[in-house]
Amino acid sequence: MHARTWTATALAAGLSFATAVPALASDTTSVRAVEWSTEFETASASGQRWTEPTNNGVTRDLIVNGTLANTGDACYALWTQFVYDLAPGPMRKQAEICGPGSVPVDVRQPYMSTTTGYVMICKGTASTDECSPRESITWWPISTS
Repeated sequence: MHARTWTATALAAGLSFATAVPALASDTTSVRAVEWSTEFETASASGQRWTEPTNNGVTRDLIVNGTLANTGDACYALWTQFVYDLAPGPMRKQAEICGPGSVPVDVRQPYMSTTTGYVMICKGTASTDECSPRESITWWPISTS
């Protein structure tokens, strides 16, 4: 009751509340960036991941950046799957490559403490029938500093 009265009084007096928004993505990460990687046959994917606050300031997004690379002639795709409160979401293709080279991986996904996320590389670009083992992208190392 007191907080609402104070807020109403402050607003009536013409005071406004400002929210500071960090200018750089590195200023917004909850933990330092963590490396991730996975591989399957001639394809490999790796990069960094971290969380950032969303515009509402309450929830966070998981950011997964990196590359999907291939040294062979076949096609491969990098897929993600997220599980929220024990309910698995759909598999989503994040990047694909055919033949040698590399392509960027850029994923932004809503994140809560009960979110579990995985990446895997699958042969071909249309299905998840023949894939690497799933690698977690939501475990966080404990910082000692």
